[in-house]
Amino acid sequence: MGVIAWLVLGLLAGAIAKVVLPGRDPGGLIGTTVIGIAGAFLGGWLSARFLDRPVQREFFDAATWGSAIAGALVLLIGYRIFFGNSRD
Repeated sequence: MGVIAWLVLGLLAGAIAKVVLPGRDPGGLIGTTVIGIAGAFLGGWLSARFLDRPVQREFFDAATWGSAIAGALVLLIGYRIFFGNSRD
């Protein structure tokens, strides 16, 4: 997959992570989007590196989507832990 496909996948993974973990984030929509993109890259890298499951060249691969969403969830949880909800 190319960089543009990873960006689109990251945007969608960030949106799915936001649906799974609803709430107000300190970064808002832009921050959640960036976290989703970074999570997609992180999840893909971790999947290829440690799970011996290289990223497929297909956009609609379940393992690629799972790793991207998991990476976005991990980063979103970490973001909430470190930066908290400062909008209350």
